Amino acid sequence: MKTAALQKMSASALLIAIGIIIPMFSPVKFILEPASFTLASHVAVFIALMISPSVAVAVAIGTTLGFLLGGFPVVVVLRAASHIVFAVLGSLFLQRFPRTLESPIRTREFSLAVGLLHAVCELVIVSIFYMAGGMGDAYYQQGFLRTVILLVGIGSVVHSMVDFELALAVVKVLGKQRSFAALTNRAA
Repeated sequence: MKTAALQKMSASALLIAIGIIIPMFSPVKFILEPASFTLASHVAVFIALMISPSVAVAVAIGTTLGFLLGGFPVVVVLRAASHIVFAVLGSLFLQRFPRTLESPIRTREFSLAVGLLHAVCELVIVSIFYMAGGMGDAYYQQGFLRTVILLVGIGSVVHSMVDFELALAVVKVLGKQRSFAALTNRAA
């Protein structure tokens, strides 16, 4: 029992480190003024949600603290904090329905559902800041529909689903290792 807890704690620490490093140093960013999307920035959180709810919470909180300590704007930190919602709910769903990722159709449906939840959470955060006048001028020049609904809303769904696929590919490769398969309680 202690070994499993130690493995989950170690996995959490490694995923937090990855989740902090990717957004800070990744050269693969898509900029659609005034928003930007960093490829693979959610991969650590998605891998965590495939492990367990506790790992999902730890990684979502850890990466949020990384954004805070990294000096990112408050709206970005709060967007990262909102990942706790989709990470925990997604992980609880996978715990209840562990065969979800065995079917390509159910996997894509799950990815879309998590992506929609992810987008709604981020939309709430950005909308509050937008309405309070707390966003950059570029957001207001483009208008609420284009910047908040299209870029943040639709953009977050697409970004989430792409990052989910990357995480799934990593988990499938790692799942071939007995220790990782035991950590997730399922083989890829």
